[in-house]
Amino acid sequence: MSNDDTRPLTLRDVSEASGVSEMTVSRVLRNRGDVSQATREKVLEAAKALGYVPNKIAGALASQRVNLVAVIIPSLRNMVFPEVMSGISAVLEETDLQPVVGVTDYLPEKEERVLYEMLSWRPSGVIIAGLEHTDASKAMLKASGIPVVEIMDTDGTPIDCAVGISHRRAGREMAKAILKQGYQNIGFMGTKMPLDHRARKRFEGFTQALAKEGVEIADQEFYSGGSALQKGREMTKAMLEREPELDFLYYSNDMIAAGGLMELLDQGIDIPGRVGLAGFNGVELLQGLPRQLATMDACRTEIGTKAAQIIAARVEDPKAEVERIVELTPKLTFGDTLKRR
Repeated sequence: MSNDDTRPLTLRDVSEASGVSEMTVSRVLRNRGDVSQATREKVLEAAKALGYVPNKIAGALASQRVNLVAVIIPSLRNMVFPEVMSGISAVLEETDLQPVVGVTDYLPEKEERVLYEMLSWRPSGVIIAGLEHTDASKAMLKASGIPVVEIMDTDGTPIDCAVGISHRRAGREMAKAILKQGYQNIGFMGTKMPLDHRARKRFEGFTQALAKEGVEIADQEFYSGGSALQKGREMTKAMLEREPELDFLYYSNDMIAAGGLMELLDQGIDIPGRVGLAGFNGVELLQGLPRQLATMDACRTEIGTKAAQIIAARVEDPKAEVERIVELTPKLTFGDTLKRR
């Protein structure tokens, strides 16, 4: 084959380069049949030298599946999901399965389109963030005939399997910890809830736990768009101007909480004596802040690991017994911004 030949490589090219039959080349590349180690190495070396990549689509025509796992997440800018992906990748790299990522930007209609396109490639499994989907997306997932794992959340009924945490419980636990330290005048800042179901559930659990003790949120503010330090600073400044008597600020994620921390430090406010604050997610990148944030770990890597293990087990054996709902337990970190009595 000449260097300027742009036609696709075929099994015949590998056969000619390795000096073995096309049938033997096919067996080696599909890891099938009884082929000697010496022949196998000869074929693999020839394929690598040529840059040959097998046509998995052609092979999938018989099995009706390709060795891909569709992973559908809301965002790659949010530092939460790369850690989930690392857990998924660590498990799947030990199998023949490969993750393929689709991003929805928290938009149900976009999730529907991404899911439609990914399912059209006949993947071996789906890992998808959240339990809330459009009716069309739910119908596609139910009709797919493949393992489906919904991740990040267990507050609801999964289509197949779910791996995550209870965000309502996480909100309740944070509220209990704040009240236990004597804080009473509490403000909340977070994302607009219609698009962020998990933040909404944490807020619901948080306010319910406060109400049980006769405490109401003194002020609240919501924003749209990506999590940002600057947004946290702006909202914190505005809230304290409106409600100067606030003694605790709870944020729906660590990034805006970090912005709030910087604003409080700039104003010379005593933390956590005069004002305490807490976020959510346990983002490691923020450990270099002047003060360590009180936060709650969302078990991100473990969620990815468990989800991929379920998919891998079910692909290997469709009748394999797996846990239908795996609820992990997030851990509260007090840091330097939530006082302890």
